[in-house]
Amino acid sequence: MRIRPVEQHDLPLLSCLWNACAEAGEVLYAPLTEEAFCQKFDLTDPDKRENLLVADTDGQAVGMIHGVTPESFPLAQPGNAYLTCLLVGKAYRGQGIGQALLNALKVRMKALGGQRLIISNWNPVNLAWRVPGTPGHDHNNAPGVDTQCAGYGFFPRSGFHLDGRQISMYIDLSTYHMSPTIRQIQEKLLAEGIYTGVYDPQWNCGYDALCDRVGSDYWRDVLRTEIAAWNNHEPNQDKRMWADGIRPSGPRPLLTAVHDGQIVGFTGPVDLQKSGRGWFTGICTDPTYGGKGIATVLFNLLMQAFVDEGARFSTLFTGSENHAQKIYLRAGLRPVREFAMMTLPL
Repeated sequence: MRIRPVEQHDLPLLSCLWNACAEAGEVLYAPLTEEAFCQKFDLTDPDKRENLLVADTDGQAVGMIHGVTPESFPLAQPGNAYLTCLLVGKAYRGQGIGQALLNALKVRMKALGGQRLIISNWNPVNLAWRVPGTPGHDHNNAPGVDTQCAGYGFFPRSGFHLDGRQISMYIDLSTYHMSPTIRQIQEKLLAEGIYTGVYDPQWNCGYDALCDRVGSDYWRDVLRTEIAAWNNHEPNQDKRMWADGIRPSGPRPLLTAVHDGQIVGFTGPVDLQKSGRGWFTGICTDPTYGGKGIATVLFNLLMQAFVDEGARFSTLFTGSENHAQKIYLRAGLRPVREFAMMTLPL
């Protein structure tokens, strides 16, 4: 057995390995065609092919590992490298192949400047996964290692330490009904001068204070991108946008809380995937406006917007200690899986 970079003739075997593990329920990943597999790991680029390593036994690929250093990812921290996936064929497990693949990837990532190998949702290679117990309902990104997957125990045994846990939550939107309490809270906020609803870019509200207080350039970039998309919007463009995954631009509706010309909370953008999933980037509230019910109102307005747009379901993930879980649970979401975020120093 030897470890080497992927070659063209490996693709049929690797895509079959991927799909066999998925169909057996050993991993949650969505199945991939050979073409989609090639696109997912950017194997048309000779340099990127070096990031997908295979375990070769008698000329056949029986295992694979992928990692990446996200040079083009604008929010990447220097020294971060990401482990995307590790799979070994069932007949070849327990022979040290997984450890050999990991050791080889560590050498590769370190040569590219990696100082730590991370498993988290910040990996720029997004792997869609299917929600158990649903008719193929999906989430567009795995936020770590599924703690119920067949190989979870391998990672702590190999030196990875736990950084945190993410809880994935799901709702069948055919069951969603907005509580009358939400409208009551919304009216109370409006009486205090806080508007909650769809944002009109013509208002030209500021958002830097919000982003500064929560300490997030990510949210700043989201707001900047979505608002700019509306400012550049042609009047005859269709406002309903469809996506296979994360879209870099809109125009897509934003749901916001606005007070004194400032955005003090937001969620969205409201978008749909072709699978019928209501997609959004997250929810954020200015901490100085906490305890007023802003996040509760915005999240329920988001669920209603998904229903109005024809979404069949929605998913999200949140930190295991995040108090926002209470908002999601009251809206009807339920926990479906736990993912572990992990790091291995190189």
